[in-house]
Amino acid sequence: MALSLKKVGSDGSEREGSESGADEGGLFEYFGWVYHLGANSIGREFCHLRFLYIKGKHVCMYKRDPHENPGIKSIRKGVIGHTLMVEERGRRKVNHGDVYVLRFYNRLDESRKGEIACATAGEVRKWMEAFDHAKQLAEYELSRGGSARNKLNMETEINLEARRHRVRRYAHGLKKLIRIGQGPETLIRQSSELGNAIEGDAGDAIEAHEWKCVRTIDGIRIFEDVADSKSGKGVLVKSVGVVDANADTVFEVVLNLEKHRRYEWDMLTADLELVDSINGHYDVVYGTFDSRFLTRWNGKRDFVFSRQWFRGQDGAYTILQFPTIHKDRPKKSGYRRTKINTSSWEIRGLNVLPASNSPRCLVTLMLEIRSNGLFSWKKSCSSKLEKTIPYALLCQVAGLKEYFGANPALTFESSATVVQSKISDVSVCSTEYEDAEVNDEFYDAIAADSPSSSSDEDSDDGIEVDQKDRKVKLKNVSWAITSLALKRNSAVDENKELDSKIPPIDVDLSVFQGSLARGKNDTDANCWTSPGGIGFMIRGKTYLRDNSKVVMGGDPLLKLIAVDWLKADKTIDRVALHPRCIVQSDAGKKLPFILIINLQVPAKPIYSMVLYYASDRPVNKNSLLGKFVNGNDFFRDSRFKLIPSIVEGYWMVKRAVGTKACLLGKAVTCKYLRQDNFLEIDVDIGSSSVARSIIGLVLGYVTSIVVDLAILIEAKEEEELPEYILGTVRLNRVRLDSAVPIEV
Repeated sequence: MALSLKKVGSDGSEREGSESGADEGGLFEYFGWVYHLGANSIGREFCHLRFLYIKGKHVCMYKRDPHENPGIKSIRKGVIGHTLMVEERGRRKVNHGDVYVLRFYNRLDESRKGEIACATAGEVRKWMEAFDHAKQLAEYELSRGGSARNKLNMETEINLEARRHRVRRYAHGLKKLIRIGQGPETLIRQSSELGNAIEGDAGDAIEAHEWKCVRTIDGIRIFEDVADSKSGKGVLVKSVGVVDANADTVFEVVLNLEKHRRYEWDMLTADLELVDSINGHYDVVYGTFDSRFLTRWNGKRDFVFSRQWFRGQDGAYTILQFPTIHKDRPKKSGYRRTKINTSSWEIRGLNVLPASNSPRCLVTLMLEIRSNGLFSWKKSCSSKLEKTIPYALLCQVAGLKEYFGANPALTFESSATVVQSKISDVSVCSTEYEDAEVNDEFYDAIAADSPSSSSDEDSDDGIEVDQKDRKVKLKNVSWAITSLALKRNSAVDENKELDSKIPPIDVDLSVFQGSLARGKNDTDANCWTSPGGIGFMIRGKTYLRDNSKVVMGGDPLLKLIAVDWLKADKTIDRVALHPRCIVQSDAGKKLPFILIINLQVPAKPIYSMVLYYASDRPVNKNSLLGKFVNGNDFFRDSRFKLIPSIVEGYWMVKRAVGTKACLLGKAVTCKYLRQDNFLEIDVDIGSSSVARSIIGLVLGYVTSIVVDLAILIEAKEEEELPEYILGTVRLNRVRLDSAVPIEV
């Protein structure tokens, strides 16, 4: 599939983007080839190549490209609403090939759902952006209070009289049509950013690592973490190199098990086979290697390891690799079972160089080795470390670098090429909605199975296939974006988030007691403390101009007054309404405002870490915090941000959790309860397969982990900067068995 970018006016004509970014008559348009996955009325699963078209908030699905077949009718259609959730389900085996799956569902009713699939993880990312843009347009139309004909058939929780929120000007400076990807030929084969990512291991929390370069080999740098070099334990090392390809392509190559491709860059784990696929983000592989190149002892070696992977909201990929055992791969006669070092990959896109216009990414491979082996290797170039498994793993980055250098065609596999704009004489999708109102939401349309459409779904005779080379003939896929001109409110300083006209009250922490004890210092276990805002990077005053972030100093805006650590047989929602909750106490009712963050941890039983933050004055309704507290769920989802940081703990857990800020409303399902003097946010971590995988790893080491969390509202406009931290918490080595049962 390929995606391209253009601007379409309300009259259907195509034109270049405006420098001002103000074009009220334009609409978002995306279209391209995807797989539609599902089951028909008799339970038979299908996987059909379909042409998906998004215009504004409307979605249509076709059997053929409507640009090549004018007048063709869609086989499915619907609208994108505020309650639509898009979840990346990872990789799945379909018809003997790997595809990447997107799941759509209504966050208020998960029985309404559907799935599409793409050939690469990069295409999935672009489609997620497409649906996100469409959701913003739908919310904008609702908040503007248009006619009933143009309003979505939404659930009752949407307030149509709410104030109009700003929507980012996506088309600012847009002047050319951009095509992204290689087209649907990759879909037929079933093989398997234009981002401005910051170079390096940039995060939003300051880590304790101190990396020192100890060797350069074949164009890569090898670093040692010298921050804890005297501990006598294993030493963290990493190899870092710049690869001339985009992050999506490098990720595909690293994850690919095809041995003939791996033979070209991987000297250790080239002979791999899939043992088990746990889910779309987790599998187990078995491999063998020839030990003659690593040791003086001849003999066959084999190994088993698991892989977990996910993509962050900044577009960076992380792959975690653990040695493991599996019942389907017991020890094999004639082979010596070897334990592969625990390791992690990070693949992060870099800015495109102006002179070359070639994509680049920074590839980092980190692992832990014995400290005595590293000391010997640094002391002498003839050390035996060159013939060890850790060294072979570190050299994989150099192998990737040379592999892409020798295969320049792969460098541009999913990169951007600029093509000329042209006037389109096809009006797709919109005319179908002019005849009759469409109230089906997208997940209803894509999952529907009506008699009139079942025959269309079960046939693929509408796709043109060249019998000579077995490739589908397709045009460029288009992606059109325009901006929305919205009003700006007057600038609001961060010290005006609370009502300055009302004198502050004294918040006495001693009257609030949660089920998790408050620690006296950082050496205490199974407790919480409030670390303050130092150590977190937030957007500075000039962020929109130079992307600069600053270190937060001082105390957060809200004070952490208590923490509850609860468990139950089912999900714990609406904690604030429970009679035993501190919000319902006399002291809690006297507080001007309480923010409750309910982190719901998927396990058996289900846990909830409930954080209570209080202010000493009422919230200023005209401030950013006031808009968040009293706004609608769409605005809250787009702004609610969390920054994690593992202060102490196993280094692989640190790599899995990371330090990048995460918009929780876009990553997982969040439910909001606004009543009286409080706002409760129920964060369903189990609603995302990626989050479930990460939290499963964290729970295995939770008693040895110290984690800091910072909560804030993302600033997107000039007058909202600089950002400030709402609240922080430090959780010290929490024990699962200390959770208090609660009736729900």
